[in-house]
Amino acid sequence: MIAQLRGKLLKKHPPLMLIDVNGVGYEVEAPMSTFYVLPAVNEELVMHIHMVVREDAQLLYGFATLQERSLFRNLIKVNGVGAKLAVAILSGVSVTDFTHYVLENNSAALVRLPGIGKKTAERLIIEMRDRIGDVSGEGGAAPLPVVTGAPDSPIADAVSALAGLGYKPQDASRMVRQVESDGLSSEEIIRSALQAAIA
Repeated sequence: MIAQLRGKLLKKHPPLMLIDVNGVGYEVEAPMSTFYVLPAVNEELVMHIHMVVREDAQLLYGFATLQERSLFRNLIKVNGVGAKLAVAILSGVSVTDFTHYVLENNSAALVRLPGIGKKTAERLIIEMRDRIGDVSGEGGAAPLPVVTGAPDSPIADAVSALAGLGYKPQDASRMVRQVESDGLSSEEIIRSALQAAIA
């Protein structure tokens, strides 16, 4: 199983990135929390990986920290939570905030995340309460370098990424329109839109 990739970042278009490791290109899906700290294209990075092997595909999910990967692994063990929803959760809330929501039984905060209804929020709180120690105990890595460059069309990229995280296209457009986006990269627009959505 692949647990870590070290290589050059060739492309980044949320939620996917392409990493060149000694001439082999790995397509990796990642939450926005990881995209916020990616280096510029053609720079080197280290990504913590969770690999999913299915009959029809081998999928790689990448994370900037071990805590994020640990939370992802615990989330996909919850009944009704698949990899796509786990990525959406990590895109909308930090590991620390998610831990607080679970420990404080704050289902209202979880319902504000894309793809989570009241029943799923309650199930997350019940099933994740015993696993929170596993998430916080794995230790963390230093964050990757902060993004410096902006893509050609940051607003369109932000809408596309939000739609990929489970928001309806019209909701994604509305969220981005409500953000002051002048001069911001797509990652910054997405972060502001997600923060406004759960505020």
